[in-house]
Amino acid sequence: MSGQLVNQHKTMGTLPVFMTAVSTILGAILFLKFGYSVAHVGLFGTLGIILIGHLVTVPTAMAVAEIATNQKVEGGGAYFIISRSFGLNIGGAIGIALFLSQAISVAFYVIAFTESFEPIRIWLENTYQVYLTKQMVTLSVMALLSLLILGKGADIGVKALYGVVVILFLSIIMFLLGKTDYQPNGASIFDHFKRWTEKGSLEEPDSFFKVFTIIFPAFTGIAAGLGLSGDLKDPKRSIPLGTLWATIIGIVIYVLVAYKLFYSVPLEELDSDPLIMSRVAIWGPIIPIGLACATVSSALGSIMIAPRTLQAMGADGIFPKNLNTFFGKGKAKNNEPFNASIVTCLIGFVFCAIGDIEVVAEVISMFFMVTYGAICMVSFFEHFAADPSYRPTFKSHWAVSLLGGLLCLWLMFQMNLPYALVSIAFMVLIYIGISRLDKDKKGLAKLFKGVIFQISREMQLLLQKREVDDKEEHWRPFVICVSNDTFKRTSAFDMVRWMAHRYGFGTYVHYMEGFLTKESKGAAEKIRERLINMGTEVKSKVYLDTIISPSFTSAIAQTIQLPGVSGKGNNLILFEFTDANGESASNLIENYHMLRSSNFDICMLKSSFRGFGYRNSIHIWLDATQTRNTQLVVLLGYIILGHPEWKKGDLTIYSVYRTEDEEQERERLLQMTKDGRLPISPNNIQLVQLPEGQAMSDMVNQHSAQADLTIVGLTSNQIKEQGKAVFDGYEQNGNVLFVNANRKVNIEI
Repeated sequence: MSGQLVNQHKTMGTLPVFMTAVSTILGAILFLKFGYSVAHVGLFGTLGIILIGHLVTVPTAMAVAEIATNQKVEGGGAYFIISRSFGLNIGGAIGIALFLSQAISVAFYVIAFTESFEPIRIWLENTYQVYLTKQMVTLSVMALLSLLILGKGADIGVKALYGVVVILFLSIIMFLLGKTDYQPNGASIFDHFKRWTEKGSLEEPDSFFKVFTIIFPAFTGIAAGLGLSGDLKDPKRSIPLGTLWATIIGIVIYVLVAYKLFYSVPLEELDSDPLIMSRVAIWGPIIPIGLACATVSSALGSIMIAPRTLQAMGADGIFPKNLNTFFGKGKAKNNEPFNASIVTCLIGFVFCAIGDIEVVAEVISMFFMVTYGAICMVSFFEHFAADPSYRPTFKSHWAVSLLGGLLCLWLMFQMNLPYALVSIAFMVLIYIGISRLDKDKKGLAKLFKGVIFQISREMQLLLQKREVDDKEEHWRPFVICVSNDTFKRTSAFDMVRWMAHRYGFGTYVHYMEGFLTKESKGAAEKIRERLINMGTEVKSKVYLDTIISPSFTSAIAQTIQLPGVSGKGNNLILFEFTDANGESASNLIENYHMLRSSNFDICMLKSSFRGFGYRNSIHIWLDATQTRNTQLVVLLGYIILGHPEWKKGDLTIYSVYRTEDEEQERERLLQMTKDGRLPISPNNIQLVQLPEGQAMSDMVNQHSAQADLTIVGLTSNQIKEQGKAVFDGYEQNGNVLFVNANRKVNIEI
């Protein structure tokens, strides 16, 4: 956390967190809209809204408590938690949405306060002929609130909360103790249960999710206490305790209020009077007073918290430089976010001018739903990633967090589909903007790093078990290459990434001759970084590494025993050499027996000065005497041709036969293509006669001199009998890939 954000004068304990949260939970919606809810969806529907709302907020509260007890929480509340877990890019995107919801909440509560002022406004009009519109009251209260927070800061807000919460609880108690003359029909428990599903006789009652959207801001109080994190002496203790106790008390009071309204007032009347609770309370005026206190306290809470979220983002450098300086600046004594408070007040004035509490409620609900879902998913991903550094003293269960996260996403689309789509698009655009603004900020890679690790871990274990069980399977290239000429030419690296692009996995190992020491290890790490940068430039899907060994033979011995990065063992090894430097070819001959005993398919790439040309043509050469090589040679050609860099390439297959074998070879190839053992059409194969005494390399030179890549099969006997000379005679060709199959293979393409 940037030094300018850290408040060195932290004086708040658990009580301010509890009061800030509970004053928002027991706020405007409870007083103004619970009667509306019971009238439109019935008691059963209202209890369902309370249940679903807390299926979102309770997992969020538990996730907040968990995350807060695992890390040091500084200023910024929910934004700090999300950004330190998901990275600044994602945290910034969610943080901006969170700030807007908090700032708009100020207007929401001020508009709600205007409803509590309605009896006084009417009295002034009737008694003194003082005519005040609702909007005049709203804007006046917003102005007074702005002057209060800009002049006195958070301290005055917290002090005011003590008195507000006392009046708030008093008003609720007086409501619950009140009685009316209304007597519901039905005496038995079954009659009462049946009535729970009844609704008021409204012509067009609002749908369940419409009502839920309007009621949901009542459940957003858990985020209120988070915003004070930068002012708390012990956030790890105060945030979990204050938030959880406020949530529990909120659940109990919500159920009691809904039940009391249902059995105290006819359903038809609940929708017509926003202050219907005053008709039930033992002293009616306490309800407008309580509503006024609730809305003022909630507005104070929001106007204290929103600037701190914006200040924290400014200190983290989320915005362009000048804005960061402006938003992040605080007053010298206690780092009070004065500039951020000005921005918050301006947003509040804009939405106060709208004046429609239901419209503002829908906007708030959507932004808060995004924030709550993100907090739940932080907790879930932390559980799933099994990071050793994640050791919270308060522990939730991963399934609870996942439920909260998925439920938030589902509810967004149920509440208002256009708003949901706009919100998601808004978040994506902000994320892209922040990422482009500062590419050093960690984003999705940080978010999914631990998750990918766990998925990879489980998949590797599964594949290893399947490898033991599955004796018959389609062959895929799990290729590994060892080379010390990486930075002289890239032909071997290119070949590995082409083979591994879609159908398999590739590992490229740069060989460094010597012994493992501190110095050589450091040099290897630098080379590995260079390899990764090289792979990134060409969008390679190859795993890159280095190996330090005293000889090439020992390097090969070590490499072929490495577990494959796919979770399966490697099955093909690639070497590369040139005519000018045949050392690699000699190394292959010397170590051929070791490779063969390891059951590897072996490929030897002979690189020429022409390289791979324009990557327009691949020629494959089959030999009737090399039945083991046939399928692998053809399949490698098709695999390479499947890479985007070969998208304009053509494949030509030549099958060599001796004079007396033409018909036999033709029938053999036709049968192989018919059985599906070769993924080609007979029309793609050209039969070429090899005169007795003529070397196959002569035929290859004759037909494939212009090919960009030529693939030729080799047998173990040829390698043993001819040694290094087996690679001679192809001087007129470009790059030539020699293939020696360990066994006949099949593949799924």
